[in-house]
Amino acid sequence: MNVLRLLRSGVLTCAPLLAAPLAAQTKAPAPTAAAKALRVPYTLDSLPNGLTLIVHEDHSTPIVTTDVWFHVGSGDEKPGRTGFAHLFEHLMFMGSEHAENPQFDRLLEAAGANNNGSTTEDRTNYYESGPSSALPLMIWLEADRMGWLLPTMDKPKVDLQRDVVKNERRQSYENQPYGLVADYEPKLMYPAGHPYSWPVIGSMTDLSAASVDDVKNFFRQYYAPNNATIVVAGDVKAAEVKALVRKYFAAVPRGPKIERPAPAAFTVRDTAVTLEDRVQLPRLYLEWHTVKGWHADDAALEIAGRILAGARTSRLTQALVYSNELATGVSARQDGKHLDGDFGIVATARPGKGLDTLRAVVDAELRKLAGEGPNARELEQAKNSIEANFLRSIESVMGKADQLNEYFSVTGNPDSFQADLGRYRKVTAADVQRVITQYLLSNRVMISVVPQGKLELAAKKGVAQ
Repeated sequence: MNVLRLLRSGVLTCAPLLAAPLAAQTKAPAPTAAAKALRVPYTLDSLPNGLTLIVHEDHSTPIVTTDVWFHVGSGDEKPGRTGFAHLFEHLMFMGSEHAENPQFDRLLEAAGANNNGSTTEDRTNYYESGPSSALPLMIWLEADRMGWLLPTMDKPKVDLQRDVVKNERRQSYENQPYGLVADYEPKLMYPAGHPYSWPVIGSMTDLSAASVDDVKNFFRQYYAPNNATIVVAGDVKAAEVKALVRKYFAAVPRGPKIERPAPAAFTVRDTAVTLEDRVQLPRLYLEWHTVKGWHADDAALEIAGRILAGARTSRLTQALVYSNELATGVSARQDGKHLDGDFGIVATARPGKGLDTLRAVVDAELRKLAGEGPNARELEQAKNSIEANFLRSIESVMGKADQLNEYFSVTGNPDSFQADLGRYRKVTAADVQRVITQYLLSNRVMISVVPQGKLELAAKKGVAQ
């Protein structure tokens, strides 16, 4: 997965560019490379049971973050048994043997700390943040639910959180405008059985069918120390953190070895689907199969997305939103996950505009960018935008902690900050041309979401060639 993935949720908007008086206009100085390489120092340790510990000391403020990554996501599920990874994100907050529900939250709140978790296709993380004095409590709570959650797991808890997840699914998919796409897109983009061919939240049918034994077996297989990494970052001392982690986690037994066969290669078929929804404006989704995160072409595709729709002056934003007033908004992103990746463009039409008109403009801009490449200003703006957003994302201790975990998971080196930035800095205009031609002018999945009874607004099947 690309490590800048958190920045891809939409279009980066910028303030309008105002022209200076002619006499005041001067050539802007060329950006210079940072004098010092970006480094986030850390210590790396492992326990006999396989738990990996990463510690980063940052004494600028008296706060600490613990960030536990279990290397299990929806991509580890099986057809007919989907939704378990996300369900466990909820169950992990339901109390453990020595910290019964709702003590987990109450103890942390009393200490001035907060906590949460999230699930993706590739991992599930749990984090706490608060004053550095709360670290022993954070470590103890995390160890207790890793080692002693199952004795408290029963049908009422599973049923309660199953219903919570189902309601979340209704809110995010069934009852949210354009939410149907999240159900259709994975199975259109990836072949049946591929780890990314179902949504992270799973299906209603699979959630309903999950038994307590199913849930417990999933925990036994994946929620073990040898499938987890804990990052502790902030106002701490590495030696003291190491002692705390060994004290509380050493008794947690190692789990089974996990085998993850690589998915088979595949080609996306050129596909057009129309969905009717309770929406007022039609929306166009275009998706291409690309590459996983940290692939040689991943950074160039990310930059291509910025050039297409990453700022007010970007190509699709100008062509669709401002110059021709065809769309209310447009976004583009490369989503390089751990095993595979895809590139998407989403555009919402203005009232009275059909999606085939939007598709034709997108296709024209893709062909143009593939033919002539970006100019120097576009390329530099895209790189600067990515770098600025990335640096903002790691200003906090929590941001650094999660990034350390991400890098270790993908590259094996927690301090890959500079290497990550370097991937983007070395992308050339020719690289952007090549990846557009190679990945975005071929077969794709096209989804038109139109208001109910307005099928004539859907886009027609076609590719950018």
